[in-house]
Amino acid sequence: MINVAIYAFASVIIVSFISLIGIFALSLNQKFLNRSVFLLVSLAVGALFGDAIIHLIPEAFSRIQNPAIVSLFILIGIISFLILEKFLRWRHSHGHDCEYNGCDNEKSDAIKPIGPLIIASDGLHNFIDGIIIGVSYLISIEIGIATTVAIILHEIPQEISDFALLIHAGFSKIKALALNFISAFSAVVGTIVVFVFGTTTESFVPIMIAFAAGGF
Repeated sequence: MINVAIYAFASVIIVSFISLIGIFALSLNQKFLNRSVFLLVSLAVGALFGDAIIHLIPEAFSRIQNPAIVSLFILIGIISFLILEKFLRWRHSHGHDCEYNGCDNEKSDAIKPIGPLIIASDGLHNFIDGIIIGVSYLISIEIGIATTVAIILHEIPQEISDFALLIHAGFSKIKALALNFISAFSAVVGTIVVFVFGTTTESFVPIMIAFAAGGF
């Protein structure tokens, strides 16, 4: 278990450091960046979908005898992540509206309301990522590594976008980078939750596997 925990926490810390990638994106050509982000998103979709279909869903059905319970938590995962994704899309859209039109006639040097919202929602998103990484390592180290790679591919374009929106919200580059990095470490909290409850509550891990599969 100690070996598994080391792998899990090392992985979630690596994922958290992905939040620093935004500063490097500033030096890239915009056309090249847009093309790269599109390719990364496409690759991430395939990796997440493959991990869910090949690893997580079969594992959930093998651990829970009642298929209806597995299906229910997969559905809950789908709906939960759909709601979160819709909220994030609204947040990004509102962030771009602020960039071009301004928000509530605020002064240009003021922090726009979208700024704290970005930090909070990104923190929640990373917390869930930490739970998924922790659960995947409790299945096996191999599945944990595969899940971590899929999440990293997903996080790169996400963190670039979040960093840009924090700057548009009125934060300096250094402060935007720091806040993005701090919110990313909520993933570590998610992994801690998994190892606390996953090792003491027998039904926790199978249920979270099904939930994570639905989210992917």
